[in-house]
Amino acid sequence: MNIIDKPSTSALETLFKAISHPARLAILEELRKGEFCVCHLEALLGFRQAYVSQQLAVLRDAGLIIDRREGWNVYYRVVDPRVYELFDIAYAITGTQPADNKPVKGCSCHYCNKGKESTC
Repeated sequence: MNIIDKPSTSALETLFKAISHPARLAILEELRKGEFCVCHLEALLGFRQAYVSQQLAVLRDAGLIIDRREGWNVYYRVVDPRVYELFDIAYAITGTQPADNKPVKGCSCHYCNKGKESTC
């Protein structure tokens, strides 16, 4: 067995593949703040629900996020916050920083409408 065939290589490949997509990276960066519903992630990314759900499925399959259902809503959060240590090291190496996402215009979630009634 050569080094490429080792199970640990496969796990790393899955991890890096999952975080290498711009939409998935943006989702993970937003989830750094906490748990969010799909409607918030849709408004943040500006993509349709089906596309966001597809990206969330990849992250879930890679073991990076989990979801919970509350009524009609599904909320997502990061399983292991150590993933952000990896991100922070990558930002330091590249001399970049994550985008500073603020509450999203047009989003009706509790995060974006603090003190107001949420409709999602």
